[in-house]
Amino acid sequence: MFNFLKTLKGEKVMAKAKLTKTAKLRNLFAKGADVSWKQMRNTYDLKSPAAMVGKLRNEGMMIYENRSSKGVSYRVGTPSKAIIAAGITAVFGKQVGYSA
Repeated sequence: MFNFLKTLKGEKVMAKAKLTKTAKLRNLFAKGADVSWKQMRNTYDLKSPAAMVGKLRNEGMMIYENRSSKGVSYRVGTPSKAIIAAGITAVFGKQVGYSA
């Protein structure tokens, strides 16, 4: 978490490591904040916010997109049972029911 920086006198001073853009957005989403497309583009200097959202989704984050007259915003939520069932079906195929 910390890096050591040398000063001119040879003393070691602790400094915080720089976070990547991905880590910054992951932390922001973890706080539960809604993040707008413009905020991702301007504040976090992303060329393609949609690509970053896709990357985070591939890492397992459940990011929902909200479109309104103000623009596009993203938020993290919990997946519904239907989404989990669709994922299981995509991975394992159609499941057969249990019969006693």
